[in-house]
Amino acid sequence: MYNADEQFEKLGLTLPPAPAPLGVYKPYLIDGKYLYLSGHGPVQDDKSLIIGRIGSDMDADAGKLAARQVGLTMLSTIKTNLGSLNKVKRVIKVLGMVNCTPEFEKHPFIINGASELFAQVWGEENGVGVRSAVGFGSLPDNIPVEIEALFELHEG
Repeated sequence: MYNADEQFEKLGLTLPPAPAPLGVYKPYLIDGKYLYLSGHGPVQDDKSLIIGRIGSDMDADAGKLAARQVGLTMLSTIKTNLGSLNKVKRVIKVLGMVNCTPEFEKHPFIINGASELFAQVWGEENGVGVRSAVGFGSLPDNIPVEIEALFELHEG
């Protein structure tokens, strides 16, 4: 069986602390065999957020790294609350929201930062799901990226 925890270890990356809700919502919800994650931002290892608008405060490459950090934050929520990344069978859907200037058009490139991470953790077949990558005029606290996702869990 594919071992997502081992795959993550091979990447040599660290998980930031799982964020606590700052509003009236649950960071995750399990419904049967599905795991829903609320929108996550780019939490860093010191609990601070990456801040800035893509196209004015940061370039596309920095935005893609911010999206990878969002992916790491999501992995932290999974591992903290479910105990293992191996509980996830596959990624079903990702919604990536990009805080950017009106002229910016490379939203999919930015969200690839998280999608590529998920593909490395769960493999190309199970780590890539359907996706939307869209631009927004602003996001909470001026974070550059917010991502929510739906995962399928292993039975049992």
